Amino acid sequence: MSTENEGNPVPPAPSAPPVPPSSPAAPPQAAASDGGEAPTAPIPPTPQSAPAAPAGDPYGTAPQAPDSAWPPPAPATPAYAPPSYADPGAGAGAAWGSTYDQQHQQYQQQPFQQPQPAPKKGSGRGGLIAAVLVAALVAGGLGGGLGYTLAKNNDDSGSTTISASSSGGATQVKRAAGTIAAVAQNALPSTVTIESEGTNGEGGTGTGFVFDKQGHIITNNHVVADSLDGGKLTATFPDGKKYDAEVVGHAQGYDVAVIKLKNPPSDLKPLALGDSDKVAVGDETIAIGAPFGLSNTVTTGIISAKNRPVASSDGSSTSKASYMSALQTDASINPGNSGGPLLDASGAVIGINSAIQSASSGGLGSTGQSGSIGLGFAIPINQAKYVAQQLIKTGKPVYAKIGASVSLEDGTSGAQITDSGSGGSAAVESGGPAEKAGLKPGDVITKLDDTVIDSGPTLIGEIWTHKPGDKVEITYKRGGSEHTTTVTLGSRVGDN
Repeated sequence: MSTENEGNPVPPAPSAPPVPPSSPAAPPQAAASDGGEAPTAPIPPTPQSAPAAPAGDPYGTAPQAPDSAWPPPAPATPAYAPPSYADPGAGAGAAWGSTYDQQHQQYQQQPFQQPQPAPKKGSGRGGLIAAVLVAALVAGGLGGGLGYTLAKNNDDSGSTTISASSSGGATQVKRAAGTIAAVAQNALPSTVTIESEGTNGEGGTGTGFVFDKQGHIITNNHVVADSLDGGKLTATFPDGKKYDAEVVGHAQGYDVAVIKLKNPPSDLKPLALGDSDKVAVGDETIAIGAPFGLSNTVTTGIISAKNRPVASSDGSSTSKASYMSALQTDASINPGNSGGPLLDASGAVIGINSAIQSASSGGLGSTGQSGSIGLGFAIPINQAKYVAQQLIKTGKPVYAKIGASVSLEDGTSGAQITDSGSGGSAAVESGGPAEKAGLKPGDVITKLDDTVIDSGPTLIGEIWTHKPGDKVEITYKRGGSEHTTTVTLGSRVGDN
């Protein structure tokens, strides 16, 4: 991986500006050194008094603007292109959704940045790439620490910096309940950084949070995917205590997983769960996670939108998409934040941070995508809580369904029931909820209750916010006419 700016040479330093031809005499300047340095341009002296105003002008003459060429503009600096691991195929302005982090992206640094050690080759999962970045950032952090130590050891004793007294300063600040600092202080001890490693030694990092006192931790399915089938899983708390863990259950479609600590401590403090249905656009949000391996990072923002249809995957050819009717936030979310809590201003969990939308270009000279651009998506906690309870109870997810196959192509006209299902099966399940409600192949579903349905993924995400047995009103079009029908949702157990 390259650590150089590609095609962005550093521009040469500008030459000294010319002396204005009408400059008054100035004190003699020091001669140029033998090294050939350009002499310093003299500075015109300040006039001793302002010129008199013309007769009849009570306000005087407006001061003249300086020459636009003086001082000369600073040289342009190549933009820094941060690494990102979203799907390269998901360009800016994508209609919906975002894929998870993907491997083999260019890793580009600022000019004059010291090269980082090359990370090990990964498998392409989002979590894996986060782990690769962890290795790179650990090395970078070490270099920064050494630099600080050297600077401290070489500190000039003649410094005029004034330090706060030990009796005052930040340690004495009283942080009221409800402030971001107070929320973070309360929530951080209940979040963990998850390391997932497969049997082949490859893996990645993510985030999770304490769900109950028995040691259950909620996170994303894609965070723990590498550890399935005999892999290794650990969870580390902010105090440095590390525990082995195991997957209790995982739901690929919901992108939710529950893990359990082995020999959990007795003082676990579950995070309080909020009500994601009552969240309003503009509400303050606080995200906690390990972006690019930087554990225990806190970022803030607002709820930018609700019920945002999102489909996401790990980018591999065999991956199945996960669907959500997401909470959108502009709190900074990056690879490694996955599975972490999205909190409201009171500190209650309202969502699980899961996906981001990235721009198509990371900056000058970049061939990859950027990290957070303020478009993050979280699974609403009301849905995640239901899924987690099912996983703890049975180890398998339960999905609500209408019993009909719909097109997954992007569109704005609705979700069309296909002519046939997967593998040549019937598009409308015999005796299923859709057939009982009178739905047929070719029907285009445009609304589910009060939610506008613009595509198949939107319909799936919206159905999965409900539970089996719920009754929903579906509006659909057939032959140019609009109809409504009531569907009692069925159930499907497991991801297959």
